[in-house]
This record gives sequence, structure tokens and C-alpha cells, in this order.
Amino acid sequence: MALLEIKKAGDPVLKKICAPVDKIDKRLRKFLDDMAETMYKHEGVGIAAPQVGIPIRAIVVDVGKKRFDIINPVITERVGTIVDSEGCLSFPGVYGEVERAEKVRVEYMNRYGKRKFIEAEGLLARCLQHEVDHLDGHLFIEVAKNITAEKKNRSDNE
Repeated sequence: MALLEIKKAGDPVLKKICAPVDKIDKRLRKFLDDMAETMYKHEGVGIAAPQVGIPIRAIVVDVGKKRFDIINPVITERVGTIVDSEGCLSFPGVYGEVERAEKVRVEYMNRYGKRKFIEAEGLLARCLQHEVDHLDGHLFIEVAKNITAEKKNRSDNE
């Protein structure tokens, strides 16, 4: 596996509408593994392909229970609303309050091309919505309220 470069705020790939994946093969599975390694290295719970420079409809999510490799996701149901804090690997140290659906149902293909679905709530639902937004060129910072930024310690910058 390999660490990938995370694209930061201002990179045009983050605003692109991503293309559907039409071929699921060994190369794509390696890319998903590389995305996961990158996400774990940066202590994230989700990562979308455009965040590492590839504008395709693929995300990896792991909120601590199970890793999901999600290809061509579609949110087919949203229930309720809830506001909570979010951050993003492409905006390190920036957090904001975002309103999202409390529960979602997402249909997708797994890393072997099998049609699947997830019914999620809580952090998993929030993460799925955040990552699917990336695939449509939407960034959490555009809808976040009460945005805060962590200040790095001087030693972190040296």
C-alpha cells in the first residue's frame, strides 16, 4: 500500500463532479486500500477519491466498527436532521457545525462489484453524507456554521 497526497482547500479537483466508476478491478481495489491507508495515517474516518486527486465516485469510510469501500454511492433515503461538528482531511484543523440527515440509506457497489446498501445513523450517517458530497464537488466548509480553526503549536511548524 502507499500513502497518497491529500488535496487541500483551493485545489480544483475538490470542486469537480466525479465520474462513475465503470470498471472494478485489482487496480481499483489497490487504490481503495491506498485511500484507506492515507485516511488512517491522517486519523480520518472517511476519504473520497477526489481528496487524493482522482475524480471518481469512490469513498472509504471507517468510523471504528467496520471499513466500507463504497463505489458509485447513491443516498436513496434521508430521515430527520441533526447538527453536529465536522472536520475534513482537506481542511486540516478546521471544524464547523453542519446540519445533516440523522439517518440515511446508501446504495453502492462494494470492492468486488456486488450491489449493497447501508442503513446508517449517527457518525456513520454523517460521514457517508460528507464523503458523498465530495463526489459532487460540495465541501462542508460551504455550509458549516460556527467555523473554528485549531492553532498549531509553534513546535508543530518547525
